[in-house]
Amino acid sequence: MEEQVKQIEKNALEELKNCAELKSLEETRVKYLGKKGELTALLKQMGSLSKEERPVIGSLVNKVRDELEEIISSKESELKKLEIAKKLESEKIDVTLPSTKARRGSKHPLNRVIEEVEDLFVSMGYDVISGPELETDEYCFERLNLPKGHPARDMQDSFYITTEYLLRTQTSAVQARAMMANKEKTPIRVIVPGKTYRREDDATHSHQFNQVEGLVIDKDITFADLKGTLEVFMKHMLGEDTKLRFRPSYFPFTEPSYEVDVSCFKCGGKGCNLCKHTGWIELLGSGMVHPNVLKMNGYDPEKYTGFAFGTGLDRLAMFKYGITDMRLLYANDVRFLSQFDRMDK
Repeated sequence: MEEQVKQIEKNALEELKNCAELKSLEETRVKYLGKKGELTALLKQMGSLSKEERPVIGSLVNKVRDELEEIISSKESELKKLEIAKKLESEKIDVTLPSTKARRGSKHPLNRVIEEVEDLFVSMGYDVISGPELETDEYCFERLNLPKGHPARDMQDSFYITTEYLLRTQTSAVQARAMMANKEKTPIRVIVPGKTYRREDDATHSHQFNQVEGLVIDKDITFADLKGTLEVFMKHMLGEDTKLRFRPSYFPFTEPSYEVDVSCFKCGGKGCNLCKHTGWIELLGSGMVHPNVLKMNGYDPEKYTGFAFGTGLDRLAMFKYGITDMRLLYANDVRFLSQFDRMDK
């Protein structure tokens, strides 16, 4: 049996020497040291040996096994290093080669308009504030002079979540929050850009759209302040030649109230299909803050007056950039959005 052990050792060493891959190394290990391996088989035959031969052969088998295990472990480590080096060589990248040109993104037209509006009003001393999109009926309607059962509520096609909570139909809800949050009842000058929601969806309306609301409260605020503010706003956004027209209207939270039209940017007020040959496009709602709204939100209407205005930022972006379909703003069409990249150059 001693000769068998030495022959197995010789054969194993020869095969291990020729192993060039981890797969063949594992196969050799299993062949000699596995459960059914040749060396393991010899150990199972130890019971047939005499008492004198057992310790001698047992010691020899263990010695050969330890030797083979050590060689296999060393060989495995060596082959793994070679395999990694080979893989790294095959995946090597020449960093001196010119790269593919990365496409540069650009600001969305809505974000452009929102940032431009914010920058303008901040330069005029306004604060930019925000409020929850999931609003209570109290702040969305009641504190804006629209109590339950008021006929003007029919004008709002709203997304109610519960009887008391809804997706806000207008950023005007933040007006009431701003007034209530001002515990000292000091003057207020804020704008509120944000998302609003109504049951509308066509080429010029969307169920989700962006508005900006403006609110000023102070002593001796007059319609002249409102008119001057909106003229600066519209001329800045649409061009110095833009003209404004104020038409009497009705909003529950302002009195008096005005719809504000701007001269058509396409025809310059001469009349075209866009303005329906009137020369004017309706763009803003505005008015002097209703005394009831001031009173409900903690301001004395005998001491304070104010004005408020609001416009759709989506429509403003459409007019500013000549976009004919509001749905393009939300389509994520790269062909449409990429044209605004040129404005960054």
